[in-house]
Amino acid sequence: TLAVWLLAFVIPAGTYTRNGHGAPVQGTYHRAPSAQTFPERLNDLFLSPVNGLYGIKDARTGQVGPGLSGELYGSAGVFLFVLAIGAFITVVFATGALDRGIGRLAHRLRDRGVLLITGVMAVFSLLGTVEGFAEETLGFYGLIVPLMLALGFDRLVATGTIILGAGIGVLCSTVNPFATGVASSAAEISLGDGIALRVAMWLVLTTVTIAYVVRYARRVRRNPDRSLCGFLPGDREHARTTTSAAAPPGLTGLHKTVLVTVALVFAFMIFSVIPWAGALTGNTAAPPYGFELDWSFPQLAALFLVAAVLVGILARMGEQRLSTTIVQGAADFIAPALVIVLARGVTVIMNNSKITDTVLHSIEGVVSGTPSAAFGIMVFLVNLPLAFLIPSTSGHATLAMPILAPLADFAGVSRAVVVTAWQAASGWMNLWVPTTAVIMGGISLAKVGYDRYLRFVWPLLALLAVLVCGFVALGAVLG
Repeated sequence: TLAVWLLAFVIPAGTYTRNGHGAPVQGTYHRAPSAQTFPERLNDLFLSPVNGLYGIKDARTGQVGPGLSGELYGSAGVFLFVLAIGAFITVVFATGALDRGIGRLAHRLRDRGVLLITGVMAVFSLLGTVEGFAEETLGFYGLIVPLMLALGFDRLVATGTIILGAGIGVLCSTVNPFATGVASSAAEISLGDGIALRVAMWLVLTTVTIAYVVRYARRVRRNPDRSLCGFLPGDREHARTTTSAAAPPGLTGLHKTVLVTVALVFAFMIFSVIPWAGALTGNTAAPPYGFELDWSFPQLAALFLVAAVLVGILARMGEQRLSTTIVQGAADFIAPALVIVLARGVTVIMNNSKITDTVLHSIEGVVSGTPSAAFGIMVFLVNLPLAFLIPSTSGHATLAMPILAPLADFAGVSRAVVVTAWQAASGWMNLWVPTTAVIMGGISLAKVGYDRYLRFVWPLLALLAVLVCGFVALGAVLG
């Protein structure tokens, strides 16, 4: 925030002419010196978190402030949505249904290695693509590592099953609120825009990732000497007793009810945000069908708050425990919610000092005349270093999208392609960068060296990068 505020004194102010939808018109950029005084700039710096939450954009001047009249510019809607889904997820985990369901799946497949890897990775990938399942995987190493060792695999197989299973789902997020949701909001498009491309990419990349881990696992089981991480003392001996370990408790009727409810809630969320007329006809301007809900963040926040209460009632938590769990869930997710608000505050500073359009104009020349396919790939590549510098997925989206989304308009590409390319870059980096708790915590729990993990994963990273470029290029051409 402070760095951008200081840069605003150096970067020349300017603006584009806007069309009826508020989008910048290519080729209309012109210098328009900011009339802000130094005290006004200081006030913007001081109020940036407030403006990031509920700043109002004045329709006449374009300035953003908490006491102005116009449209909401702050991220209050996304902020509440993140807290609501945090409450819902926490209530679900408090029932023990999800943990026990995954534990039962792993135990049932304990003597069928390939099916175990495939089943766990598929479930983790599904959870990753719909709700950003990542840090939650840290609790499964104590179960998955012994099972994999018992089947003749090494610790890298367990590590890859967990990290890559959830990670590929997040990379190919379809409706993940912390990636797709935040980015779509910042790009001013529906959460359902571009979902067909993202679903196709998720299916293909998940299949490729599972096949990669299975191939390595089979190689290690045939010849343990080919393991990239080796075996710790006692691994082989301890593993032989694991397959005969007692089964975890079975799913009760209550657990099954909770799991079905969770599945229905996420299925309904997907149904509610998809623009069905445009998706089925291929015409984005097609009139909506009568059954389309066209829901956005206000309705989705309400959905997850109601769903949290419903799951709590089904689990017979009682009023006190349920309310405490909902509050705790919202508290656990206050960090990403605040990052979104703070990042939006940075864009308010850029907007009020009139440097956003100047930054956009500096890239306009690069985009102009660029083939659609090349543009999609460029967005993916540009976001790779940004994802490293800004480890927060939500913060990265909120900062980058106000610049990247209008670039798509200039290139004649759907903004949904920019969202897909951005989240793929963020997800790809988070499969290996040493600054994430998911990676470093995971390999620590599995007792695998980081250098061993990199050696294991780099061929897959290269393959995934090629596939992502192909998908975003195809999406840009078709869109």
